[in-house]
Amino acid sequence: RMSARDNVELPLIYKGLPKSERIARAERALDLVGLGGRAGHDPSQLSGGEKQRVALARAFSTEPAVLFADEPTGNLDSRNGGLVIDLLRELNRRWQRTVVIATHSNLADPFATLQICLKDGAITDSTCDR
Repeated sequence: RMSARDNVELPLIYKGLPKSERIARAERALDLVGLGGRAGHDPSQLSGGEKQRVALARAFSTEPAVLFADEPTGNLDSRNGGLVIDLLRELNRRWQRTVVIATHSNLADPFATLQICLKDGAITDSTCDR
């Protein structure tokens, strides 16, 4: 029911930021994920990849020290999945934020500085089987 901008602003309301600061941060975050021109769009007007990028913008807007991404490429085609991974990589590289990704996808493998593979709930010593 909320526009992309309102959705990104939501955690900033909980942080108690003034409206002008919330709007500025939301717009910066949407620009960062390539959705500045879609700020007023409702979820029904956005593709799956755009919705996922709005979720990333919401997370970025709070300027977290650590970002946990659970299946950030789930239900996305390879192009949009790659775009999401590129955005997470940029957050890590440019803003020096730690990004932890839990995924079954191998899209992030080339960029991971550390991989921990699980099998049946236990850490394995071998490479991740996908």
